[in-house]
Amino acid sequence: MSEIPDSLHYTEEHEYLRGTDTDGEYYVGITDYAQGELGDVVFVEMPGVGDSFSRMDVFGTIEAVKAVSDLYAPISGEVIEVNATLEDDPALVNSDPYGEGWMIRIRASDPGEMDSLMSSADYMAHIDE
Repeated sequence: MSEIPDSLHYTEEHEYLRGTDTDGEYYVGITDYAQGELGDVVFVEMPGVGDSFSRMDVFGTIEAVKAVSDLYAPISGEVIEVNATLEDDPALVNSDPYGEGWMIRIRASDPGEMDSLMSSADYMAHIDE
């Protein structure tokens, strides 16, 4: 059974959004379910700091032993930090997807887009379909 924390927001494409100590800034990564489906992550291609994305734009790719998948921005905003640790240790996405395995930190440009994301219960129903 995949871990689906109640405190996060989710997309149908299996990204999550986790709040930070700063209003309007969020960590983005892939869910425990997604990393389990991908298998062993061997590479993560991420954007640069200062890049901006609209909701559901592709912001990077994730490569696992058995697949390469696009990564989608859950909300519109500007990348203010990239998890450089993943360059040397992409397996953190597998071992700690909601902690050290985060990918980017984004400053939201349209906080109203949060309403389009799923709750943990909604996401659980989505992956059980």
